[in-house]
Amino acid sequence: MDTHHVCQLYKYDPEFFLITKESPAYFAEEFVESSLDSDFVSWLNFHSLDDKPSIQRLCEHLQVDLLTMEDIYEEKRRPKLEEYPNYLFFSVRSALPPQGNANELVLDQISFVLGKHFLISFQNRSSDHFPDVRDRIEKKRGKIRFKGPDFLLFRMLEAIIDNYFEVLETIGESIQHLENKLIRMNDSGILRAIEEEKRKLVELRKTVLPLKDVTSHLEKLESVYLSADNRHYFADLKENCLAVLEDVDAHKQILEGMSNLYYAVQGQRMNEIMKMLTVVSSIFIPLTFIAGIYGMNFEYMPEIKMPYGYGMILIVMVLVAAAMIIYFIRKGWWGSKRKNRDLM
Repeated sequence: MDTHHVCQLYKYDPEFFLITKESPAYFAEEFVESSLDSDFVSWLNFHSLDDKPSIQRLCEHLQVDLLTMEDIYEEKRRPKLEEYPNYLFFSVRSALPPQGNANELVLDQISFVLGKHFLISFQNRSSDHFPDVRDRIEKKRGKIRFKGPDFLLFRMLEAIIDNYFEVLETIGESIQHLENKLIRMNDSGILRAIEEEKRKLVELRKTVLPLKDVTSHLEKLESVYLSADNRHYFADLKENCLAVLEDVDAHKQILEGMSNLYYAVQGQRMNEIMKMLTVVSSIFIPLTFIAGIYGMNFEYMPEIKMPYGYGMILIVMVLVAAAMIIYFIRKGWWGSKRKNRDLM
């Protein structure tokens, strides 16, 4: 995105569309309600909020309330839909998958000002949330060129929800990758990665819930800025938000199960290690006992004068150790020949 042209204006009707890319200062003077043609829909998108004076001048020209201007810059977790005499205003949060090597979601607050013949969207950062909306306008796909700004708003909210699904798809791929690692158990950072994915799901849930509330309100709202014929579209958006929330909960349950499996596998491995150490210790206990007896310094001990006593005791110790190893193997406590047979 050109840093000098951080504003984009789409002006269209069924037979015509025009794209203008200029600075916020340009649109602060040119985009005024008195100059808007009722035969066209005008969509002005700000890709940045850095030029606050220009945004304030634009809002003054459109008779936007001071509280609305403050809300554009204030990040809210639970925004509400506000109806003013000449426009509707609300803010939602969008999410995009992590970019590059980063593992953080790209979160952005997007504010909307909906008038009779125009829609203004304000993004906190330069991110491409609406490529499909632009493509529909430019290629005259679907109904967007034949509908008003409320239908454009529907398409933009739909694009935001599609971004949620894209984030969920990325998290799903990460979960599949973690499951493969968990099966091999060759990565000590699995648990930390699982917790990072859970944290992203929590962030996504907090992002989706406000949009669900807004779409539910839009569905029921009777306003001159929302056509009754388009109300069912916002009902579809609410259902899509509910679907996103259901998928978020399902992914969280999968990750919880993976965490439990990780601890269970680690506990099982520790049990196997302790069992092996116990078996080895059990083999050496009788050998230590024999060595301890013949290590005592009494003068009249039996077999103390035998010329082959040392070799005989070593043979006895080897036989005892071999007998115990054979016994442990038969019981399934050593190796995998009869492993877990006694638990059947």
